[in-house]
Amino acid sequence: MSESAAKDIEPGTRSDNLSNLAYKAVTELIRDRRLRGGETIVELRLADQLNISRTPLREALQRLEGEGLVVKGNGRSFKVRHVDLGEYLQSLRVREILEPEAAAMAAGHIPRMELATVRAEINSLKTATTYHTDAHWRSDDNLHELFARHCGNEVLMKAIRGFRVTTRLFEIARLADRVQPDSVEHLAILEALEAEDAKAARRAVQSHIRSIGDFAIATVR
Repeated sequence: MSESAAKDIEPGTRSDNLSNLAYKAVTELIRDRRLRGGETIVELRLADQLNISRTPLREALQRLEGEGLVVKGNGRSFKVRHVDLGEYLQSLRVREILEPEAAAMAAGHIPRMELATVRAEINSLKTATTYHTDAHWRSDDNLHELFARHCGNEVLMKAIRGFRVTTRLFEIARLADRVQPDSVEHLAILEALEAEDAKAARRAVQSHIRSIGDFAIATVR
């Protein structure tokens, strides 16, 4: 976070804005694996890195604790939540129950423009000559969020988001190897949603999540 950006914030909203900026920055550090699962967050060092005081950083960490990305460690410190293979596979199993249902419910209720945007993003990732982890995760998030957001059930949407946080924290080996299968499987889901075919959407999502689990098991052997 640049010093000039911090100075541009109006005094009345400075604390909230700094907290939001810290939240986004720490979230990215976790997603990019620059803060790894199980790692203790040294607040003073991180606050210096982000050029903010510890108060907005602590507010951001408390927010992330509520979302399941960080947990309380010893004393008042926080650490990045660690998800092992067992918890990852169990969470995938729950996702395999929830997400196909959400996709089926969303079929016929997603605006065409949103479907087209996600399709363009998947195609761009599939044909890219250089692998970028953030682009891979962003495409994955946007596809799964598409049917979760339009399933018409807010409780189901929040549950899916929660379990996706858990599975996102698991550090999959050889993630770049998932680009092609993810792209093919995501396009199959998208095609079912575009056709407003609830049964096909349910099958495509279920197949995709099982594929992710099989890949994770294969990479840890």
